[in-house]
Amino acid sequence: MQLIQSTYLVDLLSTITLRNRTSPRATDARSPQELAELLLTDLGDVSSSKVSRALLAQYRDMTGDEKSAFFQMLARDFDIDRDRLKDLAARYADTPTPDTLAELTDCAEPRRQELLRRLNRVAGATADLVAMRCDLLARIKDDPALKAIDLDFLHLFRSWFNQGFLVLRRISWDTPASILEKIIAYEAVHAIDSWDDLRRRLLPEDRRCYAYFHPAMPDEPLIFVEVALTHGVANNVQAVLAEDRAALDPEDIDTAVFYSISNCQKGLRGISFGNSLIKQVVEDLHGALPGLKTFVTLSPIPGFRAWAEGQMSALPAPEAAPLAEAIRSAETGEAGAYALRSYVARYLILERHRRGGPLDPVARFHLGNGALVHDIHIGADRSDNGLRQSCGAMVNYLYDLDQIDLNIEKHSSQGTVAHARALAPLLKSNAVPAKT
Repeated sequence: MQLIQSTYLVDLLSTITLRNRTSPRATDARSPQELAELLLTDLGDVSSSKVSRALLAQYRDMTGDEKSAFFQMLARDFDIDRDRLKDLAARYADTPTPDTLAELTDCAEPRRQELLRRLNRVAGATADLVAMRCDLLARIKDDPALKAIDLDFLHLFRSWFNQGFLVLRRISWDTPASILEKIIAYEAVHAIDSWDDLRRRLLPEDRRCYAYFHPAMPDEPLIFVEVALTHGVANNVQAVLAEDRAALDPEDIDTAVFYSISNCQKGLRGISFGNSLIKQVVEDLHGALPGLKTFVTLSPIPGFRAWAEGQMSALPAPEAAPLAEAIRSAETGEAGAYALRSYVARYLILERHRRGGPLDPVARFHLGNGALVHDIHIGADRSDNGLRQSCGAMVNYLYDLDQIDLNIEKHSSQGTVAHARALAPLLKSNAVPAKT
């Protein structure tokens, strides 16, 4: 697959967007509610654009309390007309005509959805609305009534940010510095400590990085994945990120290791990009490098330590002692650390979340996308974060191109956690029993 790598159009769109957001604006004395009500009337395009800009500008200048009041106003005054909806539902039940259905469908949508649509018509507004949802998410815990507004944002964002609108771009050392700075800031799995560290992840030909962008936010990555091209399956991140690592000869490369996936926009939480990103990158790599035979991840296990500590606190001391010793050995690099693999295997394969699916969030993502648990490595991430989250353990999820669809079907219909046969003996060892 050919990636859109030309930066001219992206830079042009970025300039236009920035100019529209930073140009001088006339102050508007009307309140946010007055502007919102006006925007929902039959304004012409020019007037509608001016009102939208004024309302977005007012929102950007609001204090925290003013933003809370703004969201409360949207929840209270721009909701569904319940009495009219009830009447229309009764009319449609009696006389199900297309005209009544159209009225019912229109009435069933909160007015604030149309308000958000009209706001989004002006350049730069999409980024403003993503930031607005980020503010909203921070307030829902203290004001659960605002959850209704979040449902409106989700409904619209899932349409605006569907896969058909996304642009896949390879991030290289030649990518504009403004975007590279964001890659450094947004890296959520293995922190990028310096520009030299970033160069080691981008510049050698056996290292790749890909990101999704949206045409309305051309200078803001939505999600990105870092890939190591290796000979054989990587079993620790220290080797992948080593400063003195020699670049691999292209003829020796047979494996693509996805070792970091980072979502960038908090305001797009709940919008899934990772599934299509991995699939598109696999297609691109497979086409560009025919010698690639294996596609795996080297993934963190963020919930393992919390689960293990919960197990130890619930078990009698004699039963908890082997797990405690395995964790201590893993942290100090002693030989007994290997025993931790059986506990990790049971956690990934047998433990279930109360809402269904694997307990570990990263496992839920990859297994739901058709991968299988391929191997488990102790001491694979000895960073402070790796030790804190998973006692230093990491896991390979294998994307077998011939088995992905079957794995997805079995996982979704039967809850099956596909895993390599070599891991089966670990599930029968003397580890803590899995909860049912």
